[in-house]
Amino acid sequence: MDWWNHVCEATRTLLAKSGVSADEIACAALSGHSLVAVPIDRDGKLLQEQVPIWCDMRASDQVDRFFDTLSYEEWYPVTGNGDPAECYTALKLMWMKEHEPEVFSRVDKIMGSKDFVNYKFTGRVCTDPSYASGFGVFNLKAWDYEPAFIEASGLPPSIFPEIIPSDAIIGFVTEQASAESGLSAGTPIACGAVDNTCMALGARGLDEGVVYTSLGSSSWIAVTSQTPIVDLKTRPFVFAHAKKGYYTSAVSIFSAGNSFRWIRDNLCHDLTGEDAASRGIDAYDRMNRMAESVPAGSHGVLFNPTLAGGSAQEPTPNLTGGFLGLTLGNTREDLVRASMEGVAMALRKTLDILLSQVTVSGEMLICGGGSKSPIWRQIFADIYNMPVLKTNVDQDAASLGAAALAANACGLWLGYDQIREVHQQEDIKLPIQENNAVYEELLEIYSDWTDSLAGLSDRLTAVKRRK
Repeated sequence: MDWWNHVCEATRTLLAKSGVSADEIACAALSGHSLVAVPIDRDGKLLQEQVPIWCDMRASDQVDRFFDTLSYEEWYPVTGNGDPAECYTALKLMWMKEHEPEVFSRVDKIMGSKDFVNYKFTGRVCTDPSYASGFGVFNLKAWDYEPAFIEASGLPPSIFPEIIPSDAIIGFVTEQASAESGLSAGTPIACGAVDNTCMALGARGLDEGVVYTSLGSSSWIAVTSQTPIVDLKTRPFVFAHAKKGYYTSAVSIFSAGNSFRWIRDNLCHDLTGEDAASRGIDAYDRMNRMAESVPAGSHGVLFNPTLAGGSAQEPTPNLTGGFLGLTLGNTREDLVRASMEGVAMALRKTLDILLSQVTVSGEMLICGGGSKSPIWRQIFADIYNMPVLKTNVDQDAASLGAAALAANACGLWLGYDQIREVHQQEDIKLPIQENNAVYEELLEIYSDWTDSLAGLSDRLTAVKRRK
C-alpha cells in the first residue's frame, strides 16, 4: 500500500506542479521493480502488508528442493534467470507455502509491484511478459509460462496472473482510484513493464546490440538482442523485451553508487551535513574535483566496490570490498578516484561477458544518477575503451520507456522509433588511449585480486557465521 499511496501522491503532485489537467492525460503506464510476489485472495483482498522484494534470499532451502527434480542446467537456459535462484518469485512462493501456510492457503493470485498498482487503478489482475519472465517459471522462447517449471515448484498454476502485452490497455481508472490519485476516471492504463525492460526501451534499446550502463545505487549493463544471452558459467540475467522476439540481457554489480556514497559518508565527513550545506558545499561536486586532480590509476590504489556482496557474475556472493595498494604516500583524493575507477573496473569485467557473446553498438549510453559526473563518464570511456554517451534523458530512461508503452497503448505512437528523437546528446566522452593503456594493465591485477579476495571473503564469512 505504500507503493500505491506514493504513486497517488506523486501523481497529484505532478499534475499540480505541471499545471496539466488530468483530463489531458491520454494513458498511463508503470515501470516496476522486479521479482516481487504480492498475494491477494479470491475477493481481491491484500494478504500481506509487507512482501519480499527482489533481493530477498530466504528461500535457499526451497531452491535445493526445486532442483531435486529439475536440474539448474535445464532451468536457467530456458528462463534466463541468472540472479541467485532464491530471488525469483516462484521460489519466494515456495518459501511462503512452507513458512506461512495459512496465508498461502488463501492466495488466489500473485502480482508484481507495478501489477499491484495497476490492480488498484483498474481492478484487473494481470502482468506482462517482461515481469512474468522474472517469476522463475517463464519460457523465454515460448513467451509464456513453462508448465514443467510450475510443476517442479509444487505451486498451483492458477495463482500466476494472465500475461498480456506490455503496451496493451488493461482497463481504466476507477472512480475510487480517481479520487485517490487525481487521474480522471476512465483514463486508460497500459500494462507496463519491469524496470529493466522499461529502461532498455527508454535507453534506445530498439535494435540488435544496443547497449547501456545504468549507474545507480547498484549498476548493470544491458544489451538488446533477438537471442537471450545465457551462459551457465557467468549467468547473465534476461528479461523479455517490450517488443516481442527481443530480449534485454544484463550483467550487474550490487554496489556502485552506494559504494561511492559510502566513500562520501565515511571519508568525506567535512563535505556533508548542515554546516557544509550552509557553506554551499556539494559533496559530490567536491569529490569529482578531487578525482580530476589525480591521474589514471590513482597512484597505485585499487578499490573493489563489492560492499553489498557479489553478483552472479562475480566469484562468490560473499565477496567483500576493499582497497589495495595503500601506502603512506596516498591521499584522500587517490581513494576517491580509486573508488570511481573500481566501480568502472567491476562493470568492465561484466561487460566482457556480454562482448564474448554479442556484438554491441559503437557507443555506450550511460544513465542513472552517476551519469551526471563528467569525470566518471571519462573514466568509464577509458576503462570500457569505447565512447560513452550522455543524453538529456539521463536517469529517466525507465520513465521514458513506460511513457512509450502508454503512448503506443492509446495510439499516440505507432511503434517506438520516436524514442530516438527524444534523446538529445549532451556529451560524449571518447577514450583517452594513454589512460586506457594504464587501465588495461591494472584490470589484470584487479581481476587476480578479486579472485583472491573472493576466497578470503568466503573464509571470513564462515568465521562470522560461527560467531
